[in-house]
Amino acid sequence: MSKTGVNQLILQGISGSPGICIGKAYIIDREGVDVIKRYSIPESMLTNEVNRFKDAVEKAKQEYAQIIDSLDEDLGTELNILESHMLLFKDKMLYEKSIQTIIDNKINAEWALRNTTRQIKLIFREVEDLYLKARGNDIEQVSEKIISYLVGVHDEKISDINKRVILVAHDISPADTSQIQLERIMGFITDRGGKDSHTSIIAKSLKIPTVVGLGTATINIKNDDLLIVDGSTGVIVINPDEDVLLSYEEKRERFERNRALLARDSHLPAVTKDGVAFNLSSNIELIEDVVAARDSGATGIGLFRTEFLYLDLKRFPTEEELFIKYKELAELMNPQPVTIRTLDINGDKVNPIFKGIEEENPALGLRAIRYCLQNSNIFVTQLKAILRAATFGNVSLLIPMISTVHELLTVKKILKDVILDLEKKGETFKKDISLGIMIEVPSAVMMAEELGEHVDFFSIGTNDLIQYTLAIDRKNRQVAHLFQPLNPAVLKMLKLTIDAAAKKDVNVVMCGEMAGDPINIPLLMEMGIKDFSMSSASIPIIKQLIRNLDSKQTKGLYEKALKYENTAAIVDMIKNKFKDISPFKEEDLI
Repeated sequence: MSKTGVNQLILQGISGSPGICIGKAYIIDREGVDVIKRYSIPESMLTNEVNRFKDAVEKAKQEYAQIIDSLDEDLGTELNILESHMLLFKDKMLYEKSIQTIIDNKINAEWALRNTTRQIKLIFREVEDLYLKARGNDIEQVSEKIISYLVGVHDEKISDINKRVILVAHDISPADTSQIQLERIMGFITDRGGKDSHTSIIAKSLKIPTVVGLGTATINIKNDDLLIVDGSTGVIVINPDEDVLLSYEEKRERFERNRALLARDSHLPAVTKDGVAFNLSSNIELIEDVVAARDSGATGIGLFRTEFLYLDLKRFPTEEELFIKYKELAELMNPQPVTIRTLDINGDKVNPIFKGIEEENPALGLRAIRYCLQNSNIFVTQLKAILRAATFGNVSLLIPMISTVHELLTVKKILKDVILDLEKKGETFKKDISLGIMIEVPSAVMMAEELGEHVDFFSIGTNDLIQYTLAIDRKNRQVAHLFQPLNPAVLKMLKLTIDAAAKKDVNVVMCGEMAGDPINIPLLMEMGIKDFSMSSASIPIIKQLIRNLDSKQTKGLYEKALKYENTAAIVDMIKNKFKDISPFKEEDLI
């Protein structure tokens, strides 16, 4: 937090959704929910108190149900999140534990629920997985909705707001965001939340500038304060100086102009000036994300993260449930390719209710294919569903975190058994499905030639490969600055993989955040990567860059990069070499 003028105040938060908006603050008051007092309940009144709690839960559920019924079916992301919240109203960790706390401690329902919620939040904070950390926030949002009925304080309906404003709140739930009317709500900011929270997910789908995780926004901002929300950098400016205001007005105009131009051209192919073609596919978590992938001009789904089908369930999905989802995805994208990755998650992370193995370092533990090979019934169920769904489109199978040839051969043995079983049952399925593995650990890089003997393609998972190559936990703030995709050691790892794939005639796809950052693309192109998979939002700008390049301009870039000893120098070299090409032009930068 910093002050630069008499009234101006700057807050630094977390980017929830890119873009810039300027407008007046509109505070959503939740004070009645936040201020809760504890008091004792006589033994004779405990049944009444439990019933009061149950009644509040039912009323909150009814409110959610009404919101869900009012939503357009096209709002798939919002519907999916709200429906998952509906399940939480009767969740054992929240519902039954709160009732038991009322009875055991003879205390009021509000306090029991708030105490239970805090305990659950502590459990989620210990989980390494960012997605599950964000689900702890979902528990809290549902809890607050119930408390609002217990204390008789109801949130103002966002749908009733009749002026152009920027919402400011301690938190904004999916139920809140589903009511947002884009012609009135310019952006929103919250004290809580993170990049992987549902608030951020929905904000991105709505393309509303958003900053989350500010901590003190509701304390420092008053109704009708003039705000600048820079969702791209996570900066909030309260009551800006005139010079700052003019500067951000220009930035906003530039951002909107660039976004409109990118959207207009997103349907164009990713082909360089000298005719070299590239494939840009999309990474998705939910079936509903197909809409964004298509709008961005994706040539297919390069990575479907199947673990998200598991996370909101209280059990493992059945083969039929998985098949229906995979089939829907294959049909929606057909004839464009779809790559389905098998479960990449720890057993204890599928759902916190399930007791998993205590691991001091989960990133190096029983995750991804290691977990699946130890729980073959779960793996077999998924393989059967994928093979059956593959007959409805252009589907490939991807195995995560392979570290040895032995692991891969074990996977192929299980796959062979699955095929025999499906044949025995007379099922319709794709027997000759394209098989790939993720290259994301150094041992897989060193054994890439041997692994290439047994697969059709490699998908380089740069997020994990960089982490494991540089021995950096990218979630650790103390060392996160060392997470550098263009580190020479990482570049050498990539080159080894690409060269090994070429020897074995195996296709290579670059996956992860590295593929979606323009600064990396010229170098990756020169190294021989022609297939990229990234977030849908990154595709238009990467397409633009490729169309503005002549592939001959990248010649020798890899060898030149290795002459530098640090990443910053490599970044500067690329920026200087391509400074006249969008999006590296100074006027294109915000």
